[in-house]
Amino acid sequence: MPEVTSHAPGAFCWIELGTTDQKAAKDFYTKLFGWSFTDNEMGPGMTYTIFKLRGRDVASCYTLDPTKMAGVPPHWMLYVATADAEASARRAAELGGKITAPAFGVGDFGRMAVLADPEGGNFCVWEAKSNTGIGIHNEPGAFCWGQLNTSDTAKAEAFYTKLFGWAAKTGSGDGMTYTEWLHGGKPIGGMMALPPGAQGPPHWLPYFAVADCDAAAARAASLGARTYVPPTKVPGTGTFAVFADPQGAAFAIYRE
Repeated sequence: MPEVTSHAPGAFCWIELGTTDQKAAKDFYTKLFGWSFTDNEMGPGMTYTIFKLRGRDVASCYTLDPTKMAGVPPHWMLYVATADAEASARRAAELGGKITAPAFGVGDFGRMAVLADPEGGNFCVWEAKSNTGIGIHNEPGAFCWGQLNTSDTAKAEAFYTKLFGWAAKTGSGDGMTYTEWLHGGKPIGGMMALPPGAQGPPHWLPYFAVADCDAAAARAASLGARTYVPPTKVPGTGTFAVFADPQGAAFAIYRE
């Protein structure tokens, strides 16, 4: 079912956009996906936006601090549920990852840690308290897939399967190798190698489900998105496209 009330450890549970223009980002994504939003004051000059779909939390957005986060480009961050944020951070470090921000509390909402895998792919872990995470997924306008683009797929597979208990299923076709991440026996995301000479670092890419990939792609372009991969059919799977929003954060859309 698309609506969810909790996330088992190891499941993607939250997606968060860090951007240089929060107002413009809200305008872009609400028009593209039909989201509404609520703004929450987090301190002097700080606002945290919660995007909603059918009244349920679907994503979030904040402005990158130009002082504390100088040089960090606009990006989407994926969160993975955990029963213990401190333990997950320690385990990530033991497996060769990096603790960018040790586990800390976020009011009564939960606890989190900011981590990086051995190749530099950034992600967060979330130990839920009052905020269990996204309340809707796998339907048009909602998150449906998390894909790791990395420079060393073997090392990434060893890291994530040991950290989250995921299984990895790798297949090849049309000259491409792709790995599916399985959680509880069900596919939740994927992984592929960055092409030789790729300019960007390893990163997690969020996919959002759409009802019509061609129409959504045209809409994204009309709203100022840069097209990285135009609508492309994957035989036996579906159609996807990859973009950067007007501020430069990469994301993808998918129609089964």
